[in-house]
Amino acid sequence: MLRLILIFVLLAIVALLIYAATKPDTFRIARSTSIKAPPEKVFPLIADLHNFNIWNPFAKKDPNATGAYSGAESGVGSAYAWEGNKNVGKGSMTIAKLTPSIEVVYKLDFMSPMEAHNTAIFTLVPNGENTQVTWAMEGPSPYLSKVMCTIFSMDKMVGPDFEAGLASLKALAEK
Repeated sequence: MLRLILIFVLLAIVALLIYAATKPDTFRIARSTSIKAPPEKVFPLIADLHNFNIWNPFAKKDPNATGAYSGAESGVGSAYAWEGNKNVGKGSMTIAKLTPSIEVVYKLDFMSPMEAHNTAIFTLVPNGENTQVTWAMEGPSPYLSKVMCTIFSMDKMVGPDFEAGLASLKALAEK
């Protein structure tokens, strides 16, 4: 009987590993909100890392995290590195591309709790008196990530943080 259970568990693990191998090689998580403000008012809250960290939901997860700005004061090349508890880990973000009042692209490098190199993209689309803001993160899915995402939903883990951040950005921009 024990041998049968062991064979079943082994087969389940093999099936999980095979299923994980069929997952896409990249991922994308995105959330959007409508903000009652023009893109010109919202854009500086995203394009300047000092402003970004006022509403950054990940900074709120560890108020004792340490961080340092480097590179350009703002705009392309400005960077922020942080180190905090298990909820925020250690990493850095650098503004890689700006299209004024339309798009901000960040290069994200996470060192812990798991190493990852992703891209965050904020797009702003005017819609009458409002601005539709989309926060997306995308990147490669190495095999280990595919296995983990078979068990845990990255969208369910990170999506609520994006929603909280966009709600804070909305509140700040609509003042």
